[in-house]
Amino acid sequence: MRRWLVVPFLITTAPLVAAAQEAADTFAVRPRPTAGLSLADALSQGRTRSPAYLQVLNNAEPAKWGVRNAYGSFLPTLSVSGGVGYTGSGQSQFGAFFRETSPFWGSNYQIGLAWRFDGRVLAGPDQQKALQRATDEDIEDAGVGLRADITTQYLNALAAVAQTEVAREQVRRNNEFLRLARARHQVGQATLLDVRQAEATQVSSEVALLQAFQVENDAKLELFRRMGVAPPVPIQQVALTDSFPVVAPAYNRDELLKLAEEQNPSLKALRERETAARANVRAVRSDFFPRLTAQAGWSGFTQQFTNENLLAQEQLATGQQAAAQCTFDNQVRAGLNLGGIVPDCFGPNGLDATGTMLNPTTAQQVHNGNNVFPFSFTGQPFQAALTVSLPLFTGFSRHLQLAEARAQQQDADENVRAQALLVRASVESRYLALNAAYQAIGAQATGRDAAREQLRLAQDRYRVGLGSALEISDAQNAVQKAEGDYVAAVYAYHRAVTALEAAVGRPLR
Repeated sequence: MRRWLVVPFLITTAPLVAAAQEAADTFAVRPRPTAGLSLADALSQGRTRSPAYLQVLNNAEPAKWGVRNAYGSFLPTLSVSGGVGYTGSGQSQFGAFFRETSPFWGSNYQIGLAWRFDGRVLAGPDQQKALQRATDEDIEDAGVGLRADITTQYLNALAAVAQTEVAREQVRRNNEFLRLARARHQVGQATLLDVRQAEATQVSSEVALLQAFQVENDAKLELFRRMGVAPPVPIQQVALTDSFPVVAPAYNRDELLKLAEEQNPSLKALRERETAARANVRAVRSDFFPRLTAQAGWSGFTQQFTNENLLAQEQLATGQQAAAQCTFDNQVRAGLNLGGIVPDCFGPNGLDATGTMLNPTTAQQVHNGNNVFPFSFTGQPFQAALTVSLPLFTGFSRHLQLAEARAQQQDADENVRAQALLVRASVESRYLALNAAYQAIGAQATGRDAAREQLRLAQDRYRVGLGSALEISDAQNAVQKAEGDYVAAVYAYHRAVTALEAAVGRPLR
């Protein structure tokens, strides 16, 4: 009854057989590889090109400078600054009098030294070195993750290649079955239904082969994506060159747990951050003790007026005032016959012989004294100070910071404990999964051999006229499934080894 239910479908598939056969012939022979990729090459390229891994690797340089900065805190800081400015004209008041001022350009410089010494400076190197070690372990952990990721995908791609070969073998069996069905139909030992059944089975296996090829190509493309590179040739021409033998696992559970406890990089990174948190508590606690600071500095300035006529007028007025006082003193001394009369009251005060203008020498001095912008600085006295400070009350801010630092330390302690439990559970779980995966290979091998024997018996029965085409088709599908399950079990075992390595944190083979 079941045969007649599928007759309409078998008849409608007949025109599609030739087209499906033509499409499958494209993949009947694997394209000749022009590039090979080993697991070692994939891992090497991943370490130099994987974006995710390189992002973690970039953290090494800031961590290194963090340690240098901590040691640099023991040295004084040096700062240099300078600037220029302009002030426009205006008036300045001197008591009840106003005087017009000239616009001027000015420049200045400052050189400063500052130094601080307290508990935070002392605790800085230990804290930063712990953080640097934590960063190194993060990078190592990222390397472990990268290795597991690429290795797993390499195994996935190999499994896809093996599944393609299983599908190819199924196509070969179905072609043989189709030839046998046609030959028996020609001699009257089989019905047209058997031929159509064989044709439908052949079409199905060829479509499965096409799909297997697509899965294989997708797996290889994903492998190159995780490596961080593009395939050097069309993906169909890339061959994976490594093979992985199945070896009975000989790992000791206790040794694996001890190894993970000592070498798992994620756990070691958290331990280093715990050390850094303890150093931070010491640094914050030091705020309750005195702090020593020192400062020193040098500075200078220039001021150049743009209107030198005002300067000359001021100098002339000053000189004329001094000359008038000198003349008055001479008159008094002459009237009282005191002697000591100054013969020249104009020249020494910068005036010419008429007393109405500056003499050339004084005028030049005024010009030279004003021509200082921007680098003829007038230096200021050197300044230095040494200070010891001890805040007595800061609104409980120090107590708050210390409480927060202790909470962070306690959180770090719990993070270490939680990660240790997670690592232990992961190692035990993957250790058990590895042994289960190895046992599954034996079970799948037995099932595969039984399915192959079932197919052989069905083929023998069909040749002598005792079996049906559907019986052979079912047996062939059972073989394909059993072989596919065996391939899946083998690579599940290899992936289990990779997962165990990732849990431990180091290669085990």
